[in-house]
Amino acid sequence: MKTTDTPPAAPAAEPARVAKAPAPAAKEKSSEGQVLNVFSHGVLIIWAILVVMPLLWAVMASFKTDDSILSTPWSLPDKLHFDNWSRAWSQAHMSDYFFNTVVVVGCSLVGTLLLGSMAAYVLARFDFPGNRFIYYLFIGGMSFPIILALVPLFFVMNNMGLLNTRHGLIMVYIAYSLPFTVFFLTSFFRTLPSSVGEAAMLDGASHARTFFQVMLPMAKPGLISVGIFNFLGQWNQYMLPTVLNTDPNHRVLSQGLVELANSQGYKGDWSGLFAGLVMAMLPVLAAYIIFQRQVVAGLTAGAVK
Repeated sequence: MKTTDTPPAAPAAEPARVAKAPAPAAKEKSSEGQVLNVFSHGVLIIWAILVVMPLLWAVMASFKTDDSILSTPWSLPDKLHFDNWSRAWSQAHMSDYFFNTVVVVGCSLVGTLLLGSMAAYVLARFDFPGNRFIYYLFIGGMSFPIILALVPLFFVMNNMGLLNTRHGLIMVYIAYSLPFTVFFLTSFFRTLPSSVGEAAMLDGASHARTFFQVMLPMAKPGLISVGIFNFLGQWNQYMLPTVLNTDPNHRVLSQGLVELANSQGYKGDWSGLFAGLVMAMLPVLAAYIIFQRQVVAGLTAGAVK
């Protein structure tokens, strides 16, 4: 005997209809995400074009003649004129400027990373009276405009006999770069596991050995990141050497480029000027291309534990 007490099967489809109801909202969110993705990629492409095009144009102009630079600035060179580079390297004294810059920036970069990492390690790992005060002094050094210190710095360097010397400029570069280096590496050292250093101390290692053989190798990504930033700032530094380094024999690359722009501009040697510009630009690009992965790793090392 059939009964009619069993409810019909039709209402069972209602949960399925309820589950499918949010589908239009999900589609709207996915479409909004696609639009935002396309917009962000478009902005990045435009930004890349604005950055890369002047660089490529300067490289092309360094291999062209002066007439082709002025008459057909956007055309490719008919042939590669390497004499522009040799003329800028020898006659415009770019070799001397390049050597002075490598010596000054190389020594100052090593000194900045060494002293900055030591100070940052102590501030990050040890508690002592005045720890916060010293840390905020470094932070205050980041906010102090260097232009306000140029006049007293000039007289201090002159009284100490360090004016117009490479080692004097190296010391100034180190002092100028230390605040940011200590600030960056202090935060980085705090993210490193303290158990490794404690294990080294239990094995009989001294504080110096623990720092140089254990903690400093672990901080390699942070050192590379802050080293790249300091390298860019010191390589392109113009104000400090202009005031403190007036000796023509000790001019750095930024001063040499200004001198080259003045001399070659009056002579109409635009190809030599662009060749010197590309010479100064290549080390910076090469350093960033080689260490770009380490820079990103150093910046994101403390983001996730």
